[in-house]
Amino acid sequence: MKTVAFIFARGGSKGLPGKNVLPFCGKPMIAWSIAHAKAVERIERVIVSTDDEAIATVAREHGAETPFLRPAELARDDSPEWLAWRHALIYLHENGGLPDAMVSVPVTAPLREPTDIERCLDVFETGDADVVVTVSEAHRSPYFNMVRQNEDGTVDLVIAPAAKVVRRQDVPAVFDMATVAYVAAPHFVLTREVMFDGRVRAVSVPAERAIDIDTLLDFQIAECLMKRRRHEHD
Repeated sequence: MKTVAFIFARGGSKGLPGKNVLPFCGKPMIAWSIAHAKAVERIERVIVSTDDEAIATVAREHGAETPFLRPAELARDDSPEWLAWRHALIYLHENGGLPDAMVSVPVTAPLREPTDIERCLDVFETGDADVVVTVSEAHRSPYFNMVRQNEDGTVDLVIAPAAKVVRRQDVPAVFDMATVAYVAAPHFVLTREVMFDGRVRAVSVPAERAIDIDTLLDFQIAECLMKRRRHEHD
């Protein structure tokens, strides 16, 4: 199965300026994603999609390809990343052909392990999914301790359970979407509008590997976890 990994890294992050090339435990954030993708033998190419030449330069320095720059209209705060996925796949289609699988390896999850990507590919290769996502166990449940505010100012559970519950363990299991990795069928991405238009399967990863860096606090927590991991492995 021909597999290509993409790292989508636009410039202009507002939550954490310069996030994609910010030094993280000894190397730029994007370098961690590149290294994780390159460590997976089934991945034949690692391509960075960015609108920012500075990010592209750092990506090339760490072994990724940057054969195109993403158009500005696909790199705004409100630009759906699904359209950036399409743009990258259209480039491949016009320049050598589509792979059998595309892998997205987000910059925001530097605590992932290459085995997390491997497990997503294992599930995808069963042929029973259009997209494989990563998830981690949720710490809040819409059936138990997540509420919404009504017009009169009162609050209710987001989802009212069918029967009275007094313990979180009694409600259906729910999960947080993680930005660790995604695997998708290129044809599905090119012909559907959103991920959940198709058959989606999930791979569960531990919460400590699913930290999604969007703010300075996220960054600081992730650095602490990475330093602890390195200390434990020394």
